[in-house]
Amino acid sequence: MNINPDCKILLVLSGKGGVGKSTVSTQEVSAWDFWTSTLWPSIPHMLGIDDKEIYQNESGWDPVYTDDTESLAVMSIGFLLSRSSDSVVWRGPKKNSMIKKFLSDVRWGDRDILVIDTPPGTSDEHISLLECMRASNHLDKSVAVLVTTPQILSVNDVVREFDFCKKTKLRVAGIIENMSGYVCPNCSECTNIFSKGGGQELASKTKSLFLGALPIEPKLAAAADSGKDFIQEFEGSEVASILESIINKIEW
Repeated sequence: MNINPDCKILLVLSGKGGVGKSTVSTQEVSAWDFWTSTLWPSIPHMLGIDDKEIYQNESGWDPVYTDDTESLAVMSIGFLLSRSSDSVVWRGPKKNSMIKKFLSDVRWGDRDILVIDTPPGTSDEHISLLECMRASNHLDKSVAVLVTTPQILSVNDVVREFDFCKKTKLRVAGIIENMSGYVCPNCSECTNIFSKGGGQELASKTKSLFLGALPIEPKLAAAADSGKDFIQEFEGSEVASILESIINKIEW
């Protein structure tokens, strides 16, 4: 792996799609101001860099930077697609090869943290990723954050994700319950339109740290759609404070 030997790695996992895993990933890297890699093509748009291109030279690929300070760098399958609407029709071996390229051929530089937004579920991509991390002695410096929604179906899927982490010896840093209630854009009152407490109950059951519950916030969704940093745009808001609290609780 072409990263700092002391680099800490955070994998953001979910048992199913549509639970807000990529939203959580983008807010984490924006708040930390560190470097990120993603296997998911939506991240460039959510960071406002979907018009950028990656460059390759004899020493490898240059990641895409979010601004001129080059404090946050991104690599994504999304940069390799001709159009953002293109589907990724790749068989397992090609996906696994691309994961290895992202970790070994990208010039990540001497940075402290790598956040990896992974596909939902447990698949060949996850196994290949962990094999690379283990081979480079980074697995013991890595943790996972599991994202769920309050519904039983989503929670059950995350139970399987937790079992995957246990079997592969990937430590779970905590569980986030997303879409935990709806924040009214007019009065800011939070209403539980789904069930409540599934993530916290799961954390208790698995003896994991419950990192926090994020309500449905229209402004957060709008920030993701427009590629803006929600925490910076709405500093001091309740949801921004929850996000910051979640980030501060993550430990390696």
